[in-house]
Amino acid sequence: QVQLVESGGGLVQAGGSLRLSCAASGVTFSSYTMGWFRQASGKEREFVAAVSWNGGRTYNTDSVKGRFTISRDNAKNTVYLQMNSLKPEDTAVYYCAGRRGSQPTGAAGTYDHWGQGTQVTVSS
Repeated sequence: QVQLVESGGGLVQAGGSLRLSCAASGVTFSSYTMGWFRQASGKEREFVAAVSWNGGRTYNTDSVKGRFTISRDNAKNTVYLQMNSLKPEDTAVYYCAGRRGSQPTGAAGTYDHWGQGTQVTVSS
């Protein structure tokens, strides 16, 4: 049974930082591309960042470039999202997702497994 469990969300002031973690089990983690998505209240889910199976390639959406960094530790079956210079518009539920294959992509429909989400709230 595949499980993705996010942690690290919370309340932070604008300009602050958070690091999200997503621990995977029940999969051969090193063969999966991993991604982060987010969904703000009343809005559609949107892509944030993705990382290839070995961490060699990453892909971020424009709104987080220079502020967010995705990384992974295959020895720990964990993917991270370091979020710096947070803005109120980053407030959302953040979801971890995994897909078989080597190509990091923002296409949510191509991801096979999803976590339950963790809330990030940025106050102004």
